[in-house]
Order: sequence, then C-alpha cells, then structure tokens
Amino acid sequence: MSDDQAVRATNDDATMCKSFAVQLGYWKDRFVNLMSRNRSRKTPEINRGYYARVKAVGDLLRMFLKTTANNCQVISLGAGFDTNFWNLQEEDNLPLNYIEVDFAEVTAAKCAYIKARKPLHQALSEDSEIDFIFGLSGNDAVRSKNYNLIPCDLRYINILEQRLNEIGIDYSLPTICITECVLVYMAPDKSEEIINWMGRRFLDAVFINYEPVNLNDRFGEVMLQNLRARGCELKGVAACPTLQSQTERYYNAGWTYAYALLMSEVYQLLPREEIERIEKIEFLDETDLLVQLLKHYCLSWAIKDSTGLGNYLSSLIN
Repeated sequence: MSDDQAVRATNDDATMCKSFAVQLGYWKDRFVNLMSRNRSRKTPEINRGYYARVKAVGDLLRMFLKTTANNCQVISLGAGFDTNFWNLQEEDNLPLNYIEVDFAEVTAAKCAYIKARKPLHQALSEDSEIDFIFGLSGNDAVRSKNYNLIPCDLRYINILEQRLNEIGIDYSLPTICITECVLVYMAPDKSEEIINWMGRRFLDAVFINYEPVNLNDRFGEVMLQNLRARGCELKGVAACPTLQSQTERYYNAGWTYAYALLMSEVYQLLPREEIERIEKIEFLDETDLLVQLLKHYCLSWAIKDSTGLGNYLSSLIN
C-alpha cells in the first residue's frame, strides 16, 4: 500500500468511528451511516474524542455562518466522507457555496454514495440540478447550486485554484476553510502553501485546523508507530510539534490573528450539560485515558479580517 493509499484509508476509519459514535447517541447525524460500510466498536475515550472534535468544529462553523448571515463560502480540504453539508441543509443553514476537495479516488467513492443513496442526492436536487462530472476514475465530481465536490491533490495548489475558479469561487466573499487531520500528512512546504494561499487570495477568511500535537513523548511515539504500521507517515508533525508552532505557522503566512487549544482544553469549554449527557452513554473506568488522548490533539484557527468579521472567535479563549 502506497503512502497516499494509506492516507485515504484513514477516511474510512474516521467515518466508521463517527458512525459508531452516532449509533450510540453521542450526536445526531442521519447521513453518516449512508457513507459507512460498517460500524466497528470503538473504545469510550475514542468516542468522546470524536464527539469533542465534531462538536467543536461544527460549533465554529455554525458561528461563522451566523455571523455572515450565510453570505459566505465553506471550503473543506481533505473532506473525505464528511456530512456537514447535509446536516446544514437539513437545518436550513447553508452557505452560498459549500465546497469539498479530496483525492479523486475519495471523491469518486463519495459520488457513488450520493448517486446511490436517496437522502444524499435528494438534498442536492431540491433547488437545482445535480451535475456528476465524468473523470478518469468515473463520476468523481459533483456540481450543484450550493454544493461542489472537487477531485484534487492538495499538494498542487495551482490545480486547486484552477478547479475552484471553474466552479465560480468568489474571493471577495467571507470564506472559512476547514482541515481535519489533513495538513499533518503533508510535507511542511506543501501545507504552508495552502495556508499562505488561503490568506493571500481571500479578503476575509477563517482557517480551522484539527490535528495531532505534542507527540514528543511515549504516547506520541506509540501513535506514530501505529500509523507507520498502517503505512501512514505524518510528514508534517515535526514542523508543528507544539501549540506555539501551530499559531506561528499562521502569523508567518500573514494571518491577522491565530489561536490554538489542546482538545483537552476544548473539552472543558464545551457545554456542561452536553458533557454530562455524553459521559452517561458509556462508562469510562480510566478517565486519564481520555485526558491523555485529548492532550495529543489540538484545534487551531486563524483569522484574516478586514471588517471585524472574526472577532467572535476570540471569545473562545477568554
């Protein structure tokens, strides 16, 4: 298995983890099961970790939509089988354009799910026609009024920009970019290109990134060993080993503000009633396992802001 294949396989694993957590009741998502072949059992700390990830990223996204009155764009890089678009559509909370980008092999599989599963393609066709674009690997792209699925290797930023231009990207609109466990799989110069390009091309932008951090200990060594055993190399982990280096990457690229929190800190900021609810779903004998896991992931975000648009995000660390 090549490194690229191993990275793509992590999408299947993440989707299965989310599907199992949803089945147990951690959060509601009636679409994730439509893109998962099975729901293998995961440990309670993994389920709570995924809850914190989904909740935190989802809350930031919805805050952005509210602040812009939905007059904005969402770009999800390395989107995999993410279902945010369908959940937002069900909430009547869509941006003007929701764009997902991933390897052609991933987008082709997602196209197949969208075509085969009525709730998925029905959501796209309510207000517009769906256009499935034929590529080398089959139907590997989707174009519709509010949703665009684009095949692209993110290591080639010029091709990414070309494909975004083809679907009518508007660089003057407030735009939020989401990357979850994506940049860390890329060589540092390639992830820097994405962060630089996003900050340079868009007038008002927010960048949200979720990925491993603090891996210079025994827990981190085991995590890296397990990933290598699956053929995955975290090529970018050495470039951003700490929270400080996470924020510095944005400042070095010219972003106005940058913040980073350990997921253990994010977990404590989530609504208390929600935490109490999910902690009743499964018994966790050793809570240290969860704390240890969350201390090795982080949520970072940056703001390029000429209008005061991003000020709301700073409230998360006050």
